[in-house]
Amino acid sequence: MSFFKSKSPQVIILVAITLLVGCSNLGPNAIRMSRNDYNIVIEQTNNEQLLLNLVRLRYRDTPLFIETTSISTSFAFGANINASASLVPSVADKYGVSSGLSYVERPTITYAPLQGQKFVKQILTPLNPQILLLLYHSGWSSDRLMRIVVQSLNGIPNAPTASGPTPDKAPEYERFNKVSALMRRLQQSRSIILAADKAGKELVLKIVPESHQSSDVQAFLQALNLDKETLQFPVTPSLIKSKKAIVMTTRSLMASMFYLSQAVEVPRRDRDAGKVTVTQHESGDVFDWHDVTYDLFRIRTSSSRPSSPYVAINYRGAWFYIEDNDLTSKSSFSLLKQLLALQSGEQKYYTPVLTIPITP
Repeated sequence: MSFFKSKSPQVIILVAITLLVGCSNLGPNAIRMSRNDYNIVIEQTNNEQLLLNLVRLRYRDTPLFIETTSISTSFAFGANINASASLVPSVADKYGVSSGLSYVERPTITYAPLQGQKFVKQILTPLNPQILLLLYHSGWSSDRLMRIVVQSLNGIPNAPTASGPTPDKAPEYERFNKVSALMRRLQQSRSIILAADKAGKELVLKIVPESHQSSDVQAFLQALNLDKETLQFPVTPSLIKSKKAIVMTTRSLMASMFYLSQAVEVPRRDRDAGKVTVTQHESGDVFDWHDVTYDLFRIRTSSSRPSSPYVAINYRGAWFYIEDNDLTSKSSFSLLKQLLALQSGEQKYYTPVLTIPITP
């Protein structure tokens, strides 16, 4: 790699020491070079896979999740040093040093499709209300949580027909959206608290006494047909209605994905070709799903690759993407990813195993 002319052979020793010292940092440098790269690529491909499955659902195609179950990477480094000298009488002495470094990475990545019992538990089982509580106290908007996760509240439907393939008829959703927006205002004003009961098994919605007579609290109690003198309501999946309890039905993760897939914009050619269901009002007019999801989620489409999307995939000859400045859609997408992770239970994902043999 380098050649020196010198009257002193000490330069050879100096270069040799420098190369050997450099080898001692190869391990940390290898981690620095690769760990973030794996992190970025895994996150990006996870986003692309989730977006792809949302688009598939809009087309009534079968979704598929392939998990990266393990990453095992080995690094091999090698270094060699050669020294030479030319000692000729009456000619200036020449000393030379040459070195070589080698670097080989051997990644082993294991994939596994999500299927069988794991698929049923993670994707098809209704979401546990405790997950709703966890996300609520993690700072997520109650409005976003309710609309994505909850299918009905005290008999008020949240577009239940959207929890499966796109329906022919327009869904019922207006009343639910008004209630969820009202809950959001109550959350922001700290007029209500969602918590667990003393046993930690059931959800309880508590009304702060100081806010009990406020117009928003009274409107909320009236909308859900609840007793206006009660300050604490258990949240239960029971089908038996009571003025002193809130009956909540949660969606499965698949149903939540179906719901959000209605926000996929479909190319006109595919609609005209009958490749997707066109929802209609009772009058026969075309129903616009943007009315349901306009302030929640949106997946755009383009005939060419978007310039700088948050995430984009090519499917059926078109590009589908979420804009990088669409913070509302990015938030809903992030929430869906958290739901997927929470439903995975105790499964472990993406634990990199790095084996770094160093040969100086």
